[in-house]
Amino acid sequence: MHVAAAAERMRRGREGEESVCVGRGMRVACAVSMKLDIPEGDFAGYIFDLDGTLVDTMPLHYRAWDAAMRRAGLAVPLDEDLFYSLGGVPTRRVAQLIAQHYGLTIDVEKVFHEKESLFTEIQQDAQLIAPTVEFARNAAKTHPMAVASGGPRDIVTRSLELAGLLPLFRAVVSADDVVHGKPAPDMFLLAAKLIGVEPTRCLVFEDAEPGIKAALAAGMKVVRVPSRRR
Repeated sequence: MHVAAAAERMRRGREGEESVCVGRGMRVACAVSMKLDIPEGDFAGYIFDLDGTLVDTMPLHYRAWDAAMRRAGLAVPLDEDLFYSLGGVPTRRVAQLIAQHYGLTIDVEKVFHEKESLFTEIQQDAQLIAPTVEFARNAAKTHPMAVASGGPRDIVTRSLELAGLLPLFRAVVSADDVVHGKPAPDMFLLAAKLIGVEPTRCLVFEDAEPGIKAALAAGMKVVRVPSRRR
């Protein structure tokens, strides 16, 4: 299937349709209820967020954050609205913001490592998000692509490997590669540079507000991937 045809299928949307996605080390989400609105444009490259966009890891990240923050002194369940509002923000910064919200004094590095360790234990339970994965697989045949994720490089790379998606991407940008993470535009600008495409000719796929703001600040158009919160 050509990218134009894939884009047209995404533009029409697919409600509750079965899709075939193959992952190497994670369960596969075949039943989807999602509509992606692909804008018109002569795009020369595509950049994808990872968590909540290609792979449905956000519920797993929530579980890891909740457990890590409980160990750090949080006495109530982590607020889900707060958690989802921080989607795409680098992990250490998320720890700081959650602590500030609850008035906690924490060791950011300790919470960072505990959270990522907890996530790694359940990472293989993540599911692919069929519409964006299908689009990515078709687009990779004709266009350069990158991932721009606020996670640490080792976690991002492992997620892509488990999903069988890593070979699709010419570049992977993580929180380790920039000084300023989302909502700053740095990740997307670096991703565009690495795949050799002008920012204005890149189309970004994102699920979270910080990432959407970052892409727009980089001068890129954005496809909003509906949240798969559970």
